[in-house]
Amino acid sequence: MRDRTEGPRTAQQYDPLGAMGSRPLAIVLGACGVLWALLVSVFGRDVAGSPTLSALTVLLVAASGTVVFVASSPFRAPFPRWAFVLHVALLATATVTSVAAQWGPDRSALNDFMSLLTATGIVMTAPYRPWTDLTVGGIVLAVVAGASWGIGAAAFPHHVPIGVAGFLAAAPTLVLTAASAVFAWTFAGLAERVQIRAGSYSVERAERDGIAESVQQDRSTILARDVAPFLAELRTREVITDADRARAREIADGIRRSMVADADRTWFEHAVTADGGGAAVVDDPDGLIATLDADQRTVVRTFLRAALRATTVDPAGFRATIGRAPDTTDRVAVSIDLAVADSDVGIHRTFDPYFAVLRVTFPDLDVAVRPSALALRFSYDQH
Repeated sequence: MRDRTEGPRTAQQYDPLGAMGSRPLAIVLGACGVLWALLVSVFGRDVAGSPTLSALTVLLVAASGTVVFVASSPFRAPFPRWAFVLHVALLATATVTSVAAQWGPDRSALNDFMSLLTATGIVMTAPYRPWTDLTVGGIVLAVVAGASWGIGAAAFPHHVPIGVAGFLAAAPTLVLTAASAVFAWTFAGLAERVQIRAGSYSVERAERDGIAESVQQDRSTILARDVAPFLAELRTREVITDADRARAREIADGIRRSMVADADRTWFEHAVTADGGGAAVVDDPDGLIATLDADQRTVVRTFLRAALRATTVDPAGFRATIGRAPDTTDRVAVSIDLAVADSDVGIHRTFDPYFAVLRVTFPDLDVAVRPSALALRFSYDQH
């Protein structure tokens, strides 16, 4: 199992929060499309046609919108290719049934709603699929629309040539497909260049600097609390006693234990401690959390900082367990449990943006939200 989907990355994968913010637009477009199809099918018919096929067309449009609504959820990210293919197939079928539903000398362009709904159907998925998928899907829908209306124009000739009728039916889809593909291609290119520049100062180096600063603070605390007062006291004495020697050995042992603990502590433990989780429990005996790559570490570190600094989270209730995933030697499983003094609705309101980013980074993320408790489970390949 891979941590990321194969093929070109999408706007949702580069900017999951942005895709999460654009999701309401996709939902509104889908709902408006269903409403428009229903109103035109009931009140805008200029031929007898088939009411059954009209009803089927509305149902197919509603089904395509439902696919996008479900697949675009940040908890199901990234948007899978099979969902996009199903979405396009439903719209293509609806295009054919809409023409068949009004089969006859249809002279009004106002009731040919599918030529525009196929176009907005591509726009709805622009943040979720790469430009190649959008282009192929849009061309397929444009061909189906052009062929369907072209056949209708050939069967019922009018003053508009067949080729022109087919082109006019396909034009909206072609135009908005081109716009969607350019958006997806441009966004991915810019995001990749920004990511490369950001990588010039690696997350690993930043974390090392942070850990070094934490260790220096610990050393300063020991020196100020134990060593300096002891040396100041010795300066006032003329004779060093056995009790002084024992005290010196005790201080030295304490410094040695602290140095050993710091050497064994991972960046994850340092991060938890730095953000107020001194009483938190981190169970990672093999130090496997160190095998996260730079992107994954950034995401996990951001979530830790937000969670442990949230006013509703009790750092003492934080527990993380890191170990090898069952039945595999090259995959690491991570479990994080938090005590949160909030309702499940409040927990979602606080952490949903972080869940969206985690879900794109770790596709198998499982989030369990209960009143006063939050549990996260995910895994990744060792790097």
